[in-house]
Amino acid sequence: MDGRYKPLRLFAWFEKRLNSGPQDWKQYTAALLIFNLVLFVWGYLILALQPVLPWNPRGLGMLAPTTIFNSVASFITNTNLQHYSGDVHFSNFSQLFFTLVNQYFSAAVGFCALAAVIRAFRGEKTVGNYFLDMWRVLIYMFVPVAFVSGLLFLQQGMPMTFASTIEVSTLESGAMGVDDKGVAKPQTMVVGPVAAVIPIKQIGTNGGGFYGANSAHPFENPSAWTNFITCLDMMIFPFTLVLMFGRMLKRLRHSIVIYAVMLTLMAAMIVWAVYFELKPNPGLIARGPSLEFKIPSATAKGGERIISVPSVAGLPLDQHLGNLESKEMRFGTIAGPTFAALTTDVTCGAVNCAHDSLNPLTGVSPMIGMWLNCIFGGKGVGMINLLLFLIIGVFIAGQMVGRSPEYLGRKVGAREVKLAVIALLIHPLMILGPTGVFAATSWGQKAEFNPGAHGFSEVMYEFSSASANNGSGFEGLGDTWGFNANQNPAPTSQAWDIGSGLVILISRYLPIVAPIAMAAFLGMKKEAPFGAGTMRDDTMTFYWLLLGTIVIIGALLFLPVAALGPLAEHLGPIPFGG
Repeated sequence: MDGRYKPLRLFAWFEKRLNSGPQDWKQYTAALLIFNLVLFVWGYLILALQPVLPWNPRGLGMLAPTTIFNSVASFITNTNLQHYSGDVHFSNFSQLFFTLVNQYFSAAVGFCALAAVIRAFRGEKTVGNYFLDMWRVLIYMFVPVAFVSGLLFLQQGMPMTFASTIEVSTLESGAMGVDDKGVAKPQTMVVGPVAAVIPIKQIGTNGGGFYGANSAHPFENPSAWTNFITCLDMMIFPFTLVLMFGRMLKRLRHSIVIYAVMLTLMAAMIVWAVYFELKPNPGLIARGPSLEFKIPSATAKGGERIISVPSVAGLPLDQHLGNLESKEMRFGTIAGPTFAALTTDVTCGAVNCAHDSLNPLTGVSPMIGMWLNCIFGGKGVGMINLLLFLIIGVFIAGQMVGRSPEYLGRKVGAREVKLAVIALLIHPLMILGPTGVFAATSWGQKAEFNPGAHGFSEVMYEFSSASANNGSGFEGLGDTWGFNANQNPAPTSQAWDIGSGLVILISRYLPIVAPIAMAAFLGMKKEAPFGAGTMRDDTMTFYWLLLGTIVIIGALLFLPVAALGPLAEHLGPIPFGG
């Protein structure tokens, strides 16, 4: 990222023409925003014109305008939240020129933003050139790693073809029905350039699947080996960018402390998820006499809905492997919750099991990953988000000891703290506010598949995923309109398209722009001399300060809403609380 390399002659020629000169933080930020605006227009045109564009042998129509808005906002922001199913609604042209293109470019935006923050922290008057940084990330990092991963995926049987569908005879003749002549119908299976899309989906921590089932689909994740590679791919850049931060600042020990904090939180989330998912599913355990519960409901007569819980005889199930509901049996119990924790910690959004079917306390783990949004996080933005907690922690520590707070040898003033607080509070505001509105209105109540606490968790997870630019889905929500000509869409899908789309955009750009400005203002200050009262940033004391700041602030912001969702479900009526 500092340009200490010798490119090929063709690349050097192109870089000279791409490099429009050094940019200050305002010019860099403007270039970033304008670039994303161009991506938005490009994406909207591709999806709106899908019916007339090539590589569409199935004759797929245009998605609803609100769904196009949501999808474009989602993919240009590295969120990849999907209110559609890729194998149902997208042609191969849309998969390549909308999905694939945006997955490369949007993944590089956060990377570039972190590079600008680092240069600002170094006290440089200019923070690089956005377009040159974008080129370096795409050509020298993303493309080579994606190419190697793609070859490995191909070897494991992942499809890579411009065909759209294939027909196969089912193992059980007539499973798909018979035609007018009584001949068994074949099964039609959707294929396409899957092996081109999936590597950058994971490497770029995008998560937008080629198929609706995402990484649980056997074409998108054919084997345990590809499941391992996809996990590794989504961790590569979020992990290494923490160390890049230290190397570019020449403070490697400081970055190792930050890395240790992130790794501690990630390990805790994985252990938590696996432990509670190895518990049996209470819904399949024998229960005694039937019971009835009354819960408030704005749509039910009298304002209350009666939930009947019938008695259940003991089922002939051995649950020693834990909760296997909606798990991909090729991977077993542990791979699902592990993947769920990883994908939300690094804001990837890919899933290999249905999060809606996780045990309630297991579901807390991916939620915490998105709420904190800094356990490695996405490429660049995860590290930027952690810097917000770091500045707040340094400020609090300075006030506690009666000394002006310092970071990287520079005094942290009111302007830097205000920008950090603004960027930090955007995230909870964009989760809690919309969750409250949708949970209290028909927008959410008509979309919930489950009543009570679980339905609330479905709503909360959607906005947590949108605000964290994660993209994973708890599912269980009626938020899909589908094709524009669909005569029977989900009743409140337009509200979900617009609501989550706006949350995605606000939660992406404000927390990027404010930290760049904060780093620029801090970098303009003179370095203060190191003294006896200066708190070192490469010690165990700093580790505990940073870890405690993240945990305490995160708990204060989100523990109440967790109590209304997964905790209430776990402690509440049968089958979980009893």
